Amino acid sequence: MIVTDSSDEAGQTKGPPGQRNMVALAVYAIVVVVVVSMAVFYSFQRGGLSADIRNKATLIAPAGAGGGWDLVMREAQAIMREQKIATNIQVVNVPGAAGTIGLSRLHSMPGRADVVMVGGTGLVAGVQQTKSAVKMTDVTPVARIFEEYDVLVVPSNSPYKSVDDLVAAWKSNPHSIPFTGGGSFDQLVMAQFAKAAGIDPKNTTYIPKAGGGEVAQALVTGTAKAAFSGYADLIDQIQSGRLRGLAMAAKEPLDGVDFPTLRQLGYDVTLANWRALFGPPDISAADVKNIRDVFDEVMRTEDWAEAERNNKWTRAWLEGPELTTFIADEDRVIAGLYKELGK
Repeated sequence: MIVTDSSDEAGQTKGPPGQRNMVALAVYAIVVVVVVSMAVFYSFQRGGLSADIRNKATLIAPAGAGGGWDLVMREAQAIMREQKIATNIQVVNVPGAAGTIGLSRLHSMPGRADVVMVGGTGLVAGVQQTKSAVKMTDVTPVARIFEEYDVLVVPSNSPYKSVDDLVAAWKSNPHSIPFTGGGSFDQLVMAQFAKAAGIDPKNTTYIPKAGGGEVAQALVTGTAKAAFSGYADLIDQIQSGRLRGLAMAAKEPLDGVDFPTLRQLGYDVTLANWRALFGPPDISAADVKNIRDVFDEVMRTEDWAEAERNNKWTRAWLEGPELTTFIADEDRVIAGLYKELGK
């Protein structure tokens, strides 16, 4: 069939009646398909058949790849896949602004039952540091899952053989003992240690570094004289003899760790680098329970237990109103430490 342009000046089609009917039927069929598809889509949503954490999981780490938050979500992703706890699981890194860009992203997904983000002490600190418009109370706390503790270290050739040696020198001239660490959390631990030792945190010197490798380098080269950092970040440097561990900033002694706690030595330093799960705002109680159940299954596996042993994570599950109260208390503690630092 040859089709020719048969429109008149007014734009009306003057083709044969059969041709006009075929075109009309085709257009009608397309419209019907679109309308029916949209109706089915919305009926699925109304019927509660949208994705949840078990059939389409998005795990947000509000930092770059390789950090502590990323490690938590990568471990969870691998276990969910291997144990068939969930399907279609992706880890999304949203770095920047001490985790608050990721927090804002989570806040922009109200009602999404398939999204969960990891955060913790560093995120509470980040909200205060950046004056973030989105607060921790603007998203849904799901569960605290574990705590991680800092280790106090000096170079292996340091004249300070004990915590008391270090404190004596620090008290005599606080600025002469520059500390380093992996970020804002480590500075907060240093501030708590200074207070416990009778030193004004405003008089201390702190040099932030990007991670354990840079912390060790600053100590070895003499840029810093002491450091607080995550135990897992520095254990290799301690075992190799480059660094000397003096004490753990932990509530209780840890299995497999030879150092005493600062509390055992008379310094009440127990600020923990806890990790917790957060959902978007406006998710239902059933969705919160579903996320908790998924991570409870993850944490019951031997693979997760191995990750806890390797990284010195101390399980510290907390949920419900107690978790909300805990986060509010931590916010006050961290605000107080920043005030002590003059920030």
